[in-house]
Amino acid sequence: MEAAKESFGEWIEPMLQSIHRQGYRAPAVRRVYIPKPGKTEKRPLGVPTVSDRALQRSTAEVLSAIYEQDFLPCSFGGRPERSAHHALSTLNEVISGGMTGWVLEADLKNFFGSLSHEWMLRFIEHRVGDPRLISLIRRWLKAGVLEDGAVHPSDEGTTQGGSISVLLSNVYLHYVLDLWFERVVKTRLRGEARLVRYIDDFVICFQYRSDALRVEEALRHRLGKFGLTLEPTKTKLVEFGRFAQRHAGKHGRNRPETFYFLGMTLYCTRNLKGNFKVGMRTEKSRLRRSVSSLQALMREMRHHTIRKQVGAINAVLRGHYAYYGVAGNYRSLTKVYRAGERYWLKVLRSRSRDGGHLTWDAFQQIKERTPLQQPKLRLPYRALRALAVL
Repeated sequence: MEAAKESFGEWIEPMLQSIHRQGYRAPAVRRVYIPKPGKTEKRPLGVPTVSDRALQRSTAEVLSAIYEQDFLPCSFGGRPERSAHHALSTLNEVISGGMTGWVLEADLKNFFGSLSHEWMLRFIEHRVGDPRLISLIRRWLKAGVLEDGAVHPSDEGTTQGGSISVLLSNVYLHYVLDLWFERVVKTRLRGEARLVRYIDDFVICFQYRSDALRVEEALRHRLGKFGLTLEPTKTKLVEFGRFAQRHAGKHGRNRPETFYFLGMTLYCTRNLKGNFKVGMRTEKSRLRRSVSSLQALMREMRHHTIRKQVGAINAVLRGHYAYYGVAGNYRSLTKVYRAGERYWLKVLRSRSRDGGHLTWDAFQQIKERTPLQQPKLRLPYRALRALAVL
């Protein structure tokens, strides 16, 4: 990267000229694999060259300025001021304040690897008239992947990892899903319905089960037309909302079903006044992942100074609280803190020949001098509600 910065003046002018001539040759994307959280399989990511990465980022900014005029309120992720917390807050308000009785939890199978290049370019051409931009996008889609020293051509999909990929995915689903749902589906339903999408993860809330079943079937056909399919293991219809508790007993359950969205488990509960509310807690696999990551860090830093250890541990804890610190989830935050606290004591004890030398009282004194980051809600109820996009 430093070399690319130093030689910026040498490569930027030829790059710009090739773009204007529509002769830019997008380099193949180097493929790397990262572990999928909690799974043995790995997720493929693409690493563009530094110069190509800079060009992708610039192009994404231009396209974002165009499509931000078109994207609908139901779309979150990869957009300015449309974070995961905005999506969760919106979903919370939709269910709490509306007539939601059923929720379709959906996930697209291998979404980034299944995008149709033909449809993607048709969508772009519908809104963008500059042939240079269209040429750039076509060449990125067709650039291929560099793996094990060989370049593999790309006939479909867009590689995760580039700056342009998330924007293109939002454009694709804007036409395939968002517009279709808002302009076609909702007009034909008996009751209320609302879509909340975060890139390729989405949920649809319905007032009536009959509407949900009809839309689920229509959705499969709609996605199939554009080369997409639902992931069966992550797609389910659950009864959820203010009336679900009443109906749970009829189906032999003590409580209503739950569903997952953006790393959170959403469940039906009640506030202190006895009124219905949506509860959120860290999804179990995400909780285990956070604890495992914290433990791995402690093992790696076992022989570092106490101050260095605390600095690194607190950085991880702050990051965890920043995302999962939403209203009602304090108990899950405390679980991570307590697990980290216990494991840190274990690691510190393992540094001495006598494993029991460090007593609990002595450990508390260490914590007083170099305290661990206490659990903290980043978004209490009032702040969470303020993020809703309705």
